[in-house]
Amino acid sequence: MSPRRKAAAGRVCDGEPMRVGIIGAGRVGTALARHFTRSGHDVMLANSRGPQTLAPLVGELGGRASAGTPQETADFGDVVVLAVQWDQKENAAALVPSWDGRIVLDPINPNRETANGLERADTGGRRTSDIVASLVPGARLVKGFNTYPAPVLAEDPAVDGGRRVVLLAGDDAEAKRKVAELADSCGFQAVDTGSLAEGGALFEAGGPLGGPSHPLTAL
Repeated sequence: MSPRRKAAAGRVCDGEPMRVGIIGAGRVGTALARHFTRSGHDVMLANSRGPQTLAPLVGELGGRASAGTPQETADFGDVVVLAVQWDQKENAAALVPSWDGRIVLDPINPNRETANGLERADTGGRRTSDIVASLVPGARLVKGFNTYPAPVLAEDPAVDGGRRVVLLAGDDAEAKRKVAELADSCGFQAVDTGSLAEGGALFEAGGPLGGPSHPLTAL
């Protein structure tokens, strides 16, 4: 891993800046890229159409942003975000031959855009994190950032005298800590809900805190 560069002025207060790879440059990926770069982290973005198509977005994000292939983006990141639509997850995951040992953040909800609005995909009774985990074998998967609609996720997390809560779940404590540091540095309040099986079930789509429909604020 290349040495990290010194943090620029931003909201990063503690610890070192991170390198974040984001596979997917739609609304969720773009919202997270803006939060991370503003907070002093380095971001590399990838999409299915090639790095050159991301030049306008990279230019907008500034010097902490770059574009690469999915493989380059996965290799770049201390944390890799799989920020794609539900129906794109298999193709996106297959673009990286090995996920072993990588910290992967999963903000995916099982939604499809139709002429009548969002439609919930049939997961066959499986948790979405289990499905995503099967596509990134060996990854240290963390579920999170999925409980807000993309336009809300893009907003300043400081609201109503408090901070928007980001619920996290995962089976690797160090991976959750890394993602929590990212969330907190951007102004969110990270909350560890436990394992993917227990905590993840609370806020995945269909759970009692499932998103994107249950915004929480820490006062």
